[in-house]
Amino acid sequence: MPIISKRPITPAQRFHVGVRTEGLSKERPVKSLTESKKRTGGRNFYGRITSRRRGGGHKKLYRRIDFRRDKIDMPAEVIRFEYDPNRSANIALVKYEDDELRYILAPNKLNVGDKIINASESAEFKPGNSMPLKSIPAAMKVHNIEIKPNTKAQMVRTAGVAATLVSIEKGNATLRMPSGEIRMVKATCRATIGEVGNSEHANRSLGKAGRSRWKGRRPRVRGVAMNPVDHPMGGGEGRTSGGGHPVSPWGQLSKGFPTRKKNKASNKLILVRRNGRKVKN
Repeated sequence: MPIISKRPITPAQRFHVGVRTEGLSKERPVKSLTESKKRTGGRNFYGRITSRRRGGGHKKLYRRIDFRRDKIDMPAEVIRFEYDPNRSANIALVKYEDDELRYILAPNKLNVGDKIINASESAEFKPGNSMPLKSIPAAMKVHNIEIKPNTKAQMVRTAGVAATLVSIEKGNATLRMPSGEIRMVKATCRATIGEVGNSEHANRSLGKAGRSRWKGRRPRVRGVAMNPVDHPMGGGEGRTSGGGHPVSPWGQLSKGFPTRKKNKASNKLILVRRNGRKVKN
């Protein structure tokens, strides 16, 4: 779907760049595959804000996506493609041979009427087919990857991204992630062939502040624009940059400070960080 920009007859249209929705169904989502989504406004059960800059936004129905792909060796036909307000990627409605309907992430080069399958071992290497990493040849692009076998896919689910399968050795599959990180997962973890669709999503521009509010994003205020009572970087005569390293309102370094736990169990599976540094395990 190509990028579109309109002739600006209003100020909001001057900087707005959108994505064409041709090929997406205008029908309501399947009721049995949706559920209500409660908004928290960034507040915990005490009513205190724990995630700032959230609030408002349009109502959304949550679409339950089949991240497990656990209907093994049963073909399914692609019925239609739909917009999902909860994620950057579009979704595809598929119908299995037993008439069960499910939503999956829509990969590139998948069309209405195509057949897909969740293979137990190996199958045809075409977009949308799901199978264990050990059955996929090296250099193949994959997405929707499990971190642990027989769970649900948690990695590489954003619009336009894909990981590359580098090699399989000693029961582990080595993947080059979209961020540049190189990591290992068990070769029995499942993945889907191809890259996630709607790659033009990264080129869009909201065009106005109000469109961010529709998404539930509230304004972000710089710390140096606040008073000293509100932020460590606030205050000063005239405009200042804070005078020290950028920090959060609670004093934690906000640039270059690693927040990942050093004793996290999956650290030993990461070979190269996204910044290019090799990990010594």
